[in-house]
Amino acid sequence: MGSGAVTSVKQRVGAVLAALLLWAVPALAAAPSRIKDIADFESVRENMLVGYGLVVGLKGTGDSLRNSPFTQESLTSMLERLGVSTRGNLLNTKNVAAVMVTGTLPAFARRGSRIDVKVSALGDAKSLQGGTLLVTPLLGADGEAYAIAQGPLSVGGFAAEGESARVVRGVPTTGRISAGAIVEREVTFALNDLREVRIALRNPDFTTAERVASAVNGALGGSLAQLLDPGTVLVTVPAGYAGRTAQLLTEIEQLRVQPDAPARILIDEDTGTIVIGADVRINRVAVAQGNLTVRVTETPQVSQPNPFGEGETVEVPRTTIEVDDQGDRRVVVLDGGVTLNDLVEGLNALGVGPRDLIGLLQAIRAAGALQADIEVM
Repeated sequence: MGSGAVTSVKQRVGAVLAALLLWAVPALAAAPSRIKDIADFESVRENMLVGYGLVVGLKGTGDSLRNSPFTQESLTSMLERLGVSTRGNLLNTKNVAAVMVTGTLPAFARRGSRIDVKVSALGDAKSLQGGTLLVTPLLGADGEAYAIAQGPLSVGGFAAEGESARVVRGVPTTGRISAGAIVEREVTFALNDLREVRIALRNPDFTTAERVASAVNGALGGSLAQLLDPGTVLVTVPAGYAGRTAQLLTEIEQLRVQPDAPARILIDEDTGTIVIGADVRINRVAVAQGNLTVRVTETPQVSQPNPFGEGETVEVPRTTIEVDDQGDRRVVVLDGGVTLNDLVEGLNALGVGPRDLIGLLQAIRAAGALQADIEVM
């Protein structure tokens, strides 16, 4: 077989593979999601905890007690509870730091189980590296203590300094304690006594909520699920699941549906980040982009008289002005109903960067050619 025939075969094989890939990509993009990944069950939720405590054992990087009076007061009160009286004395330690301790109490967490906590400096401490958190009650929104935290900190960042230089990597004033808090109080909730269950969508949408209700009705049989609003689906517990609500939720959360969402473009002007949804469409429009740049460069030169000649050395100014109107840029025509890939390719052909793309998208939408919402974060 000649080289021409081999090339022809390779081209046909490549065309077939490309067609298969193009056929497979939409299928992957349309893959359904589990209900547990797009929704939550109301009343089955986490609870935020917060506490105030002290971190000790720091290597001179703690709070300066003169600038952090709350640290000194906390230290004095702690020592008094331990039988050491220091009230009225001037303390000058730098190995202690006041911190805020935060954590999340999982749903149905039982007494004696452990949770992770995060520790953040409250005063002017430079680093919490090497510190140990003392016993700290973690309070809920009702003011009750639900967990007790204590233990050595794990700090990802660090700081080092000398006489004339200082290096800081990461955030040395925050740290974590893995399994550093013990649950002391449970949040009572009788799940199996529920007669109705509400499914709360994380991204409310009428179409998605209707698909969830249809999937539940198809799995349970009958009309047990009904759409209340774009973010809520009400499910009546069947008689066969009386007292077994947990098993019902297990079966519901494994059902798969195809989420739907409006066409949307998210823009973060602070970082220049742009996220374009897959359903964004554009009507036929012509786009041109260019900036006028004027660059003025000063390159002064020195003029000196000839050897043994009369005269003075003077500075002679030299100014160079360059004007770039980006005349080499071209106009790109985007046909109506173009997809996300067509939009990106067309804008890339113009050499548009993220910053310029923000203005272009807003201008296209102002012209009425962009069929999507633009949300500026």
